Formats: sequence, C-alpha cells, structure tokens
Amino acid sequence: MRDLFAFIYRFRAFLLFVLLEILCVYMVVRYNTYQGAAFFNSASTYVGRVLEVQSSVTDYFRLASVNSILARENAALREQVLRQHLEEQADSTAELSGMLYAASDSMMASPYILHASRVINNSIRRTNNYLTLSIGSADGIKPGMGVIASTGAVGRIKTVSAHYATVTSLLHSQMLVSAKIKKDNTMGTVKWTGGDYRTALLDYIPLHVKPVVGDTIVTSGFATVFPEGIVVGTISSVEQEPDRSFYTIEIALSVDFAQLSYVYVVESPLREERETLENNAGIIPHDQ
Repeated sequence: MRDLFAFIYRFRAFLLFVLLEILCVYMVVRYNTYQGAAFFNSASTYVGRVLEVQSSVTDYFRLASVNSILARENAALREQVLRQHLEEQADSTAELSGMLYAASDSMMASPYILHASRVINNSIRRTNNYLTLSIGSADGIKPGMGVIASTGAVGRIKTVSAHYATVTSLLHSQMLVSAKIKKDNTMGTVKWTGGDYRTALLDYIPLHVKPVVGDTIVTSGFATVFPEGIVVGTISSVEQEPDRSFYTIEIALSVDFAQLSYVYVVESPLREERETLENNAGIIPHDQ
C-alpha cells in the first residue's frame, strides 16, 4: 500500500492531467451532438473489429468439433446414397428379368452403416502403409470393415482397440481390391505395387475388352469389405504386352492419400452372415 501511495504521489501531475483529459472528453461528447455522434461511430468501429478478431479466434478453436459434426452429417447422407443405389439395382434387376423382384427388408432397411472418423496417423511412402483412426470397438468398429473417403476407397480395418483402429491402406503390398470397369462391368483386381502413392495397377482385364484412358474403375461389391460402386480411380494408361493374356493397366487413384483427414468406416450388418455361409460352403472369397 505504501508503494502505491508513493507511485501516485510521484506521478500526481501526470495522473491529474489524464483525469482532466478524460473529464474534458466526456463533457465534449456528452454536450455536443456532432462530437458525440463521431465518437460513438468510431467506438463502434473499433469495438466491431475487436469482436471480429475474438470471433475468429473462437471459431478457430471450434474447427475440430465443427469438422466432426460435418463428417457425421456427411456419413448420414452417404448412407442414403448407398441405400438409393441399392434400390436402383433392385429396380434394374426387376426390369431385366421381367419378373417381380424386391430386395429383402433387412437389406433395404440397413444395407450399410457409415461411421465418420478423423485420421490421426497416416503413411504413404513405405512398402506397406497404414492409417490410424480415432474410432474403435466402443463405436462398433471391427477388423475387416472397409474404409472409404469422400473421393473413393481407402483401405480395410486391421486392428481395433476401444477408441482407436488401424487401417491397412490401399497403398499396401498385400491389399487387393475387387474392382470393375464401370462402363461394362469387366472384373479385375486393383493392387498397389509401390512407388507413386497416386497410382496403382488394374490386373486381369482380358484382351477382348477395350479399356480406354479415362474409364472409371469402381469396387465390384463381390467382396464384403466395400459396397459396389465406390470409385477407386480412372485409367491413365493401357498396354498390351505380347507375352500376357491380360492388359497392363495403370490407374490414377481417386483418393489423395497425402491429404486424408476424415474417412468413413463401412459397416455391413449382414457381412458376418455372408462370410460364415461362404466359409462353410468352402467358397474362396473374392479379393478384398
């Protein structure tokens, strides 16, 4: 307290000057219309700028939660798209067969469930690449589920803990994706052979087919990992080698693995039933 009084006494002249200045400004603004309007307009401008900066800072720290909400909303919308695609397939089958056909209630009610998740770790330059997701068994995630992004197929769930999951990336030497050329449904297998993370190979396309650069490659739906019609990439080159009975086709992957931030884990409620049936029948599963 003594130091405070000493400070006030030392700067008493300056403090008195500041106090009188404030009093003068108040009186000028209070009793003069023009000066009062100018003051409040200027004050409003500066206050608005301060509030704008404050809002920007607040919004920045809320980006994570906002992105999470948007990802969940996108997952719900994509579920609707997949359901609509299934309905269109049913209608198409009915028209082709000339008979009454309806997909089962269980398939129509819940063909796929999408779980939005943030990518918290990712590699693209190794021989075998993986991702880590901030979602786990507590959210219903199980090994073997497919993972997609807004632009296409990403990989398959490998291991799961309560709150995290690892994903075998499409950029993995052992990862095979059952795919087809969209325009004519010719079946093939997509695999990554290393090197450029933006390209992969489409194998087992026979020579009587006429693939061209620009053709879209999508998942076949024959495996239980990915729904049918998820984009994998587009053909970037086609070569016919004399000693092979299949084309050598390079595709440009639709997913930019270097920029992945949010993905969707695909849950198929009927997947286990189908896999159990096929295993019991001794049927060799398609490429995943």
